[in-house]
Order: sequence, then C-alpha cells, then structure tokens
Amino acid sequence: MFTPGLLDDADSTHAEAAREMVRSGDYVTLHINGIRYLEKAPLPYWSVAFSYKVLGVNEFSTRLPMVLSVLLLGVLAFSWGRRAFDEPTGIYAGLFVYTCAGGYLFTRILIPEVLLSLLIAGSLYLFLTALESDAAAWRWYAGYVLMALGVLTKGLIALVFPCGAAFLFLLATGDWRRWKEFRLVSGLVLFLAVAAPWHILAGLRNPGTANHPGFFWFYFVNEHFLRFLGKRYPRDYNKLPAMLYWSLHLVWLFPWSFYLPAALRIAVQEWRGGRGNSGTISPSPMRQRSDFASRSRLMCWILAGVVLIFFAFSTNQEYYTFPAYLPLLLLLADGVARCEWVECRGKERVGWLTASAGLLALIGSVASGLLAMGLWQSRNLPFEADIGNVLSKQDLNAYTLSTSHMLDLSYASFAALRLPAALAAVVLLVAPLLSFLLHLYRRHYSATWILGAGFAVFLVAAHIALVRFGPYLSSKQLAQEIAARARPEDKVMIYGDQAFGSSLLFYLRRPIELVEGRTTSMWFGSTFDDAPKIYLSDTELQRDWAGGGRVFLFVPPHQKGKVDGLLPGKFIVAELSGKYVYSNRP
Repeated sequence: MFTPGLLDDADSTHAEAAREMVRSGDYVTLHINGIRYLEKAPLPYWSVAFSYKVLGVNEFSTRLPMVLSVLLLGVLAFSWGRRAFDEPTGIYAGLFVYTCAGGYLFTRILIPEVLLSLLIAGSLYLFLTALESDAAAWRWYAGYVLMALGVLTKGLIALVFPCGAAFLFLLATGDWRRWKEFRLVSGLVLFLAVAAPWHILAGLRNPGTANHPGFFWFYFVNEHFLRFLGKRYPRDYNKLPAMLYWSLHLVWLFPWSFYLPAALRIAVQEWRGGRGNSGTISPSPMRQRSDFASRSRLMCWILAGVVLIFFAFSTNQEYYTFPAYLPLLLLLADGVARCEWVECRGKERVGWLTASAGLLALIGSVASGLLAMGLWQSRNLPFEADIGNVLSKQDLNAYTLSTSHMLDLSYASFAALRLPAALAAVVLLVAPLLSFLLHLYRRHYSATWILGAGFAVFLVAAHIALVRFGPYLSSKQLAQEIAARARPEDKVMIYGDQAFGSSLLFYLRRPIELVEGRTTSMWFGSTFDDAPKIYLSDTELQRDWAGGGRVFLFVPPHQKGKVDGLLPGKFIVAELSGKYVYSNRP
C-alpha cells in the first residue's frame, strides 16, 4: 500500500481523476489535467476520493479501496465455498484468491476489475441463495443493488455478465418458471434508483450538440459497443491472439491452475450424475451432495464461461477477464478438496491431485533453474540502482498490453533484482517439491497449505522486484526534482502523450501542458469548447522556450531524439531510466 510510487499511465491517471474530484467538488464529471474524462464509470473514483478526504492524498489512501476489495473478494470466496461445499473448500478458495499470480499482478494499478469481480460474484451468490426455499427477500434486493454498483464501476458489462450467467443458469435448471419470485419490477426500480442518477446527470452536464456527440454517444456507443467491435476511436488498445488469450489463464491462476484436471473431473461427474462405477468420486459423509453445491458448480462454470467467451470476441487486455478468476478458483478449490478426500482413502498412491502436484513441481524446478541461470550470468555485473538503464527496450507498440514490460528483462537487469530473483528461485524449487512429497504421503491438507504459504513468499519477492522497477515505471522522482525547483509562475510540460508522464500530475498537483500530445488518452475531453488550452504544437513549444518564463519539459525516452533536434539550447534538470527533464534556464 505504500510502495512503489504511483505508476505512469493508468495508475496515476486514475488517481489524478479522484484527486481533481476532491479539489473541484465535481463528483459527476471526471477531470484529468482539467480535461473532461468521460471514459470511465465513477464508483472507483468516488471510493478513492473518499479515502483522500479521510486520509489525505498519498499512495496509501489511493490503494486502500483496492486492497479492501481484494480482502472482501477472498472473504466472499471463503463464504461461498463453505456454504456450498464445506469448511476446507472455503478456506482453500480464500487462499487461492489471495495467492494466485493474476490476483497480485492486476491489483498493482488502480483499475476497477477487482471491485467489479466482487460485485458481480456477490450479486450471483445472492441470486443463488435467494433461490433457496427459506431465503429472505432482502437477498434479491441486495443482488440488484450490487449489479447497479457494478454498472457504476465498469459500465454495462456489469449488467451483461450477471444477467447472462443467471439467464443461462435458469435455462439449464428450469428455475425460470419461478420468475414471480424474482421481484423483477421492484428490483428493476431499485436498480435504476442506484445506477441511473449518475448517468442522467453526466448526460445533462456534458450534452451533445449539432457539432459534438456529447456524453451519451461517447460513453455508451464509443466506449461500449464500438470498443467491443474493435472500432472505438481513438484506437489505444490491443487484442491478444486466441491461443495466447486462453493459455495465459494458466499463468494468471498460477499455481492453482495446475489443479484444473481435478476441477474438470468434478464437472464430468456432475454431468454424469455423480453415480455409477468406481471411477467416479464419491462424496465423503461430511460432504454429501447438496442441491446448493451442484448449483454453485454450475453457476461458477457458466459465469467463467460467459466472461471468457465475451472477451475472446471483444478487444481485450489481459486483466479484463478478472471476473472469471473467483468462479474458477472456487471450482479449483472444490476439485482439490474432493480429490484430497478420495486420495486419502484410496488404494492408489498417485491420483489426479498428486499427479498435478508432480507436474507443478517439475515446472517450478525448471523456472527456478532459469532464474538461477540469470543470476549466474549476472554475477560479475555491477548493481544498478536505476534498473531502467539496463533493460532492453522493445518496440513501443508492444506496450499496449499491460504485461509487456516483461519483455524488457535482460541479464544485466538481474544484477538489480538479485534479492527477489533468488527468493523466487528458492520458493519455486522448494514449495512445489515439498507439496508434491506431502501429497505422496497423503498429507494433502498440509501439502496445499505449504504451496499457498510458499507462493505468499513468492508474491513478496514479486513486490520487491516491482519496487526496483519503480524508477522505470513511475516518474515520481522526476516530479520531486521539478517540485524542488519550480515556482508557481513556471510552466511544466510533457512532450507527447500524457500517459508517459502522468504521475507528474499526481505529485506536482498543478496543470501540465502537453506538446504534440493530443493523441489517445485525453482526446474526447479535449474536443469540448471549454477545454483548457493545454495542447501545444512544436512551434508553440519553441516560442515559450525562447520566451522570458522558465519551462520544465518532461521527455520520455522514445521522444528524446526529436526533442534534442527541436530544442538546441537546454539544461538537464534530472534524468531517470532514460526519461529526461529539460529546462530553458540554468
């Protein structure tokens, strides 16, 4: 929650939107750098703004709402797993949520996916429990409220996913005949009462005209439907190749994704009715088949399928499928717990669970060896405090995906990552291997906890590495250098798109002009007539540079050559990871 500094691009951009919300008192129209930011729904920014009001503007308060969302997601996984299956399954589900790779990786930046996942899964959990014969009516209404909050978090997909999953579930089970129990009319009224006011106010305050489409077209048509079709303007996104899209989920759910065969075996048993030959998995006396357990498995498979198939057709980033993680992890926890019971009492020493653990131990050993090789190759290289100086930079077009910076690692970078790399190498070797040995001796519960504890340590190593990447991924230190020198009347500029130095906005807390930067991230807001005049041309930069006032210019690495040719007379204020701050005065 304290480290590293807020990262450039989405992380600090979204934090700045919340900061400007508090400063301006406008909780309807988001602004960044004074420009309207109409791309996003407001709930994540409201939560961060409230955190700022209470705790001040800093990294801790920025990350607090997301940390609470992660904690609640684990609590929901535990509660759902315990109610549907049993206590060990609930414990495993919470453990899996807190220790899977994607759960860590995609909560390092301020994006709404984890909150969206919590709201979608929570609404469907309430839907399932409301179908129970003795369920209270409040569960229906609470589910409608959570869906409405989901719409205020991420837009219409928060309606599409739970409604689509519930519709398919009702078709599969035949429960659609109970539609009168669903409180459709009163639930819809409650849903609209929560979700509609902000949309209406945003439309009224940012109306369309004969020459401008306004909020409703941009938010609903451009940001929803055209984005799904890959025709959104401006184009600042990418789409993973199909094979990579599906296979990467083995990484995002690592290490628990290696127990997928156990979950699939449970699904096959459910499909066949769970009875028959000795090859099926018979439930223990403590785990008698229940209607709610079967319904939960079906709902989890449907929800995960709806999310994954939707984004397989849509444009996507790696983290878009985050709402599928909880249902998949619940299924994995159920599969692990049931296979543990069977293998504890079976005649076979090596069952599905133990075989999966053996494969994971093999993969972990290979990964540990690769890390060890990187450390060995870098043994004679000096430690470099600024890791950005020893990364091999890739084509900038590759960075449209959130995990693209993994391509930058080089042998020299291992000299700056010796501690986290060594820690990760030990964990990847020891934890999966020890877990496998415990599975062989039918100490399955201990084996699962050893693996979970090991990967908790692995995530600590990952965070140490992330902090080492801080100077490369954040411009906080450069902002501090500017703040130590700049006076209120001085100008601060970024050359190119604001995203490359957006953390300057958060830490300097002053307007920043953008030179040749009217590109993607702030395009639509800049088209309003009352948008502040923060966009400059090269000619206007040269005019101000030669003028009487002092100018600080942030230059990202890929623009340095162009700026050096454009401004022959300049002074270097600071340099970090290939990023420069120039000034026209000593």
